[in-house]
Amino acid sequence: MNPALTIRNLKFAYPGGPGILNVPTLDLARGEQLLLTAGSGAGKSTLLQLIAGLMDPNSGTISIDGQNLHTLHGARRDLFRGRHIGMIFQTFNLLHGFSALENVMTALMFSSIPPREHRPRAAALLTKLGIERQDAEPNNLSVGQQQRIAVARALACDPVLVLADEPTASLDPENAAAAMDLIQGLCRERNAALLCVSHDPAMKDRFSRRQSLAELHPQAVAGKGA
Repeated sequence: MNPALTIRNLKFAYPGGPGILNVPTLDLARGEQLLLTAGSGAGKSTLLQLIAGLMDPNSGTISIDGQNLHTLHGARRDLFRGRHIGMIFQTFNLLHGFSALENVMTALMFSSIPPREHRPRAAALLTKLGIERQDAEPNNLSVGQQQRIAVARALACDPVLVLADEPTASLDPENAAAAMDLIQGLCRERNAALLCVSHDPAMKDRFSRRQSLAELHPQAVAGKGA
């Protein structure tokens, strides 16, 4: 079985930026969970965007499930991302004008799951996460419920890798703990690797594997980005 994530000799710098993001090596096995820490502006979010294929590195390789993501372009990369990577954002990034159910169904559009199964699959996942008002728009639901919808969307396609960017930053401590229970529990259940970036001290006790961005490369200097 291929590793969920393999990074080799990754380098990236914004044009005119003050420094470079440098990750010589990073591996994440299926089902493994890693907390990556760094201060604000140290490049955590930039690294996740590179791993997701939303930006291209200056050099080096990023492989997801054995596939070098950056050899794929356009629609092929989008399709691969949709089928293999789940993303959970600090601000949820839920679609306005769409119901909770429709937000999860949009993720399934990129999967190999037959369209006739999208609605029942999304509904079952939301039910499992305690979302009863599935036809309601997310902005009419609580912040905690919005986070659960975001988690459902990220896990809907059974990705090999879940990227979580400060997933509890918008939540109070009680909702933050509940959200991380859901994220980590679902990743374990589905054998998905989890790469979580955060500077929340409460996160540390949740992860047996913890690294700082500086530990990945002690001489790394941040460019722009959070």
